[in-house]
Amino acid sequence: MIYTLTLNPAIDLFIETNELKKNSVNRTKKYDIQANGKGINVSFILKRLGISNTATGVGGGFTLNYIQQELANNNIENFFINTDGITRINVFTHVNSQDCEYKLVNPGPKVTQESQVKLLQYFDRLKTGDIVSLSGSFSSGINPNIITKLAKIIKQKEADFIIDTSYSEVLDVLKYHPLLIKPNQEEIKKWFNIDKEFSIKETITLAQRLIKAGAQNVLLSLGENGAAFISKDSVYYGNAPKITALNSAGAGDTMLGTFIAGMVNQLDAKSNLQKSIAAGSDTTQSMWITDFKNVDLLEKQVKVERLTDI
Repeated sequence: MIYTLTLNPAIDLFIETNELKKNSVNRTKKYDIQANGKGINVSFILKRLGISNTATGVGGGFTLNYIQQELANNNIENFFINTDGITRINVFTHVNSQDCEYKLVNPGPKVTQESQVKLLQYFDRLKTGDIVSLSGSFSSGINPNIITKLAKIIKQKEADFIIDTSYSEVLDVLKYHPLLIKPNQEEIKKWFNIDKEFSIKETITLAQRLIKAGAQNVLLSLGENGAAFISKDSVYYGNAPKITALNSAGAGDTMLGTFIAGMVNQLDAKSNLQKSIAAGSDTTQSMWITDFKNVDLLEKQVKVERLTDI
């Protein structure tokens, strides 16, 4: 079983408007309401690729009820610890006249220690070969050291851990040999206290340090420059296809979910990276996460090469 874990789920309100004027009533062109949160997006992507999974996390209120109902509507099992407070609503507004997007991201509700203990106890059910994929930021009250607590449980159960979060505490769990880590360029620079501009190859070199420290694999997001996959034995880099960006929310989650599905289906690293980049790009040009109808076309624009001079 694959378990996705979202410690700060959200409903995302996506708005498209021709103009955005201050101190005025702005009539929107269209809007969409999306059950979201990075791990939840991974669950949707896995399901669309035929991979059964269980979405887990913490949250509360009518917004969490909506998220759970949407998961159920898509035949995705889910388990969330209910907390006081209301799961957040984020707003993403694309302004056509400016050809840009405004992102308003709210904090989540405060999560008590009692709720966190209950959540960790849930993972006592893990069996050998299961996968837990942790994604995104944490709600108020959750210390980032929960990553280490999870890693210990997962290791004890002989399961696998996948991590996609910006907290530097990720470095503390490398000794537990997580199956996959998915940093972006800014996150990996922050982890190594680097504040200057870095080339793609220099960033990949940093990712190789994560491998040496214990990570089994690294999926490195490079935004509009594509992505790289780094393992103990090889490095692959793929460019991003040319698209018109509409909604950036969920692109990285799409890439991760697609890559996990490829690992489960034993797709070779080169083909897996190519498809994952294309899928993430299709989400970027869509109102929500990709339905995979355009992914084959985008794959033709993605050229993946094995790097040997790193």
